Amino acid sequence: MKLNKLIGLVLILGLLLPLAVSCGPKKAELGTEDNPIIWSFVPSGEMERVTGGAETVADLITEETGLVIKTNVATEYAGVIEAMCSDPPEAHIASLATFSYVLAADKGCAEAELVAVRFGSPTYNGQFIVRADSGLSSVADLAGKTFCRADPLSTSSWIIPMLTMRAEGINTDSDLAEVVDAGSHDAVAAAVYDGSCDAGATYVDARIRIEEDYPDVMEQVVVIAVTEDIPNDGLQYVPSFPRELRDKINDALLKIVETEEGQEALNTAYQWAGLEKHDDTFYDPFRQVLQAAGMSVEDLE
Repeated sequence: MKLNKLIGLVLILGLLLPLAVSCGPKKAELGTEDNPIIWSFVPSGEMERVTGGAETVADLITEETGLVIKTNVATEYAGVIEAMCSDPPEAHIASLATFSYVLAADKGCAEAELVAVRFGSPTYNGQFIVRADSGLSSVADLAGKTFCRADPLSTSSWIIPMLTMRAEGINTDSDLAEVVDAGSHDAVAAAVYDGSCDAGATYVDARIRIEEDYPDVMEQVVVIAVTEDIPNDGLQYVPSFPRELRDKINDALLKIVETEEGQEALNTAYQWAGLEKHDDTFYDPFRQVLQAAGMSVEDLE
């Protein structure tokens, strides 16, 4: 009898448990205070400046759409990719530079929607910089020198410059005295200015970002080479991000960038002057550059 009662109790619990689970608290809707949309930025420039600009942009989107967006600035590019690739995602939106985006996209973790416009173009260039009194005048002169980069995954500060140096016969693994991770493009320009590094690479033209601290930087730090065109950074979503919310955020940003307040915030964060709609195919020319060099995204990870 006791066994029959026990079996009956188990059966009853088996029937009630699914009901209890289904009636339990549901996760808050994405884009609310209890479940905010996370937008991760990479450390392109001085952390405090990027953070301030990013937060203002997020607030403007909230005013426009009602969606709650929380921003953060990662200490390195790889951290943003990891956040997008985690399950569940620790970042829903990112503003990755070209190589970082292609790496995340090829991992199935990111999808491009908007591309930034700077100086009227959705593409940009990297630049090799040295001190004016260094005696260095070409990329070939950098063999044996200390080289500063913003981040190992930065397209304009390392990936394209690295390929350029290799094309000049410099083995970047053995022919450079040292490769220093400065942490941002601003920091690369400052390190070359103060002589901490013999040379470095940044986007064109990161030097203007440090003119307040180094008024003569444009004279003391000079450009010896400019890279090929590189697709700009922009806005990317994790694949699971709802289409309806993407459209709301995209439309809001395209509207915000036309306002004075929006332009100021986007410029403060990332020097974005505008935004254009582009999907993943926009980055195919960069993939072709890697293929022409006999390399793949995985080779450079």
